[in-house]
Amino acid sequence: MNNNAFFHHCHCHNRLRVVICFSLLALLTITSCGPDAFKPDLSDTPTSGNLNVSLDESFKPLMDAQCATFMALYKNAKVNLNYKTETEAINDLMNDSCKVIVIGHELTQDQLNYFASKKVLSKTVKVAVDAIALIVNNDNPDSMLTYGQVSQMINGSVLKWDVISKENKLGDIKIVFDKTGSSNARYLNDKFLQGKKFPDNCFALKSNEDVINYVNTNKNSVGIIGVSWISDSDDTTSMSFLQRVKVVAVKNETSEEFTDYYKPYQAYIALKQYPLTRDVFLINRQSRNGLGTGFASFVAGDQGQRLVRLKGLLPATMPVRIIKTN
Repeated sequence: MNNNAFFHHCHCHNRLRVVICFSLLALLTITSCGPDAFKPDLSDTPTSGNLNVSLDESFKPLMDAQCATFMALYKNAKVNLNYKTETEAINDLMNDSCKVIVIGHELTQDQLNYFASKKVLSKTVKVAVDAIALIVNNDNPDSMLTYGQVSQMINGSVLKWDVISKENKLGDIKIVFDKTGSSNARYLNDKFLQGKKFPDNCFALKSNEDVINYVNTNKNSVGIIGVSWISDSDDTTSMSFLQRVKVVAVKNETSEEFTDYYKPYQAYIALKQYPLTRDVFLINRQSRNGLGTGFASFVAGDQGQRLVRLKGLLPATMPVRIIKTN
């Protein structure tokens, strides 16, 4: 064999060894991945998989119950509830950090246009009618307010309790709510301030529970919370909160009757006699029929709506029976 033939033989032999080595490596890789290596991930179905939900902390008692019941029924489903401000929840949905949010209003037209530009279909379902509850200290003699008085207190035109009633000696009115950017703060701003800044006597804390604790220890304060924190008569935490503060009855501005003061109870929300209400929406941006769709269907369905009713809110799709008693 001449030298050229020898080198050509060696070169071909080495190439063959390299090809064999890569082939064996590929075969080992495929084998190690198992028989399902090339099957699509089907772990996310309407009743199984993992789902991150961003939502406003105001709805925590309601959505904790929804999540616990859903996962008890569907053992392979894991729903992670991440409580934050309404603003943060919407940002999570917009940047695709989560597929589902629960907030106290529908998306704006600009937000819908953004999704349309990204060819993303967001599906919105109304799941409940909620209420904003006003709470005062147990030693406060004024636990009945007109809608006009509430408006004046929040916009800063009434700053002292003796303006509400001359007998009230508690001094300056302090108003506290959960967080800047929360659904409660946005509701107050939209309803009473029309985009203006909160007056100096309004303070943001960290949670609805912090608001309850603050009002319990500050006699001159008014707290703003989501009604589900105090409306479940079967929940020991809700009942303990009610022992520490008083819920304010509010008179609707359209009512002419002197006695028409209503607390945020389910029947008065249904009859639209309590004036500080809002709708609760679940918004899902999942493009296929996955766990986000399954959870949304559950909350809006029969079992989810029963939980809404049990938590003292008004179900969006289930009639509430109201019995008049003398």
